[in-house]
Amino acid sequence: MQTTINIEGKDINIETSAAADRALGNRGQPLLAEMELYFSCLIRKQVRFHDAGDFDNEVSVADGLNVRFRPVMTAKCDITYEGNEPPLSDFPIVKPQAYIPHWLHIDFRRGEWVGEFGYIS
Repeated sequence: MQTTINIEGKDINIETSAAADRALGNRGQPLLAEMELYFSCLIRKQVRFHDAGDFDNEVSVADGLNVRFRPVMTAKCDITYEGNEPPLSDFPIVKPQAYIPHWLHIDFRRGEWVGEFGYIS
């Protein structure tokens, strides 16, 4: 599937592979693809997948797929933390349109959701 959605006044091109379309059709609950932009010592971008319906700012792409953009940060730049991930909090951005990506690609490989997003069309 290929479509365009609008988040915060900015268009995002969404593309799902044929495998992702099949996997979405087999789910009992919609999937949320969360485009996470992480601000800390460095900037990291990552797509996280959750069951849809539990988060603010979800935008419906199609039946079975929702998307949201979430900028996050850590309290301080520190590599010593417990667990696999540092504790995150939402990062308030004054002009989010400048940070919202241009595109999102979603695939389903070896039983796992895979996604990437970018800023150059």
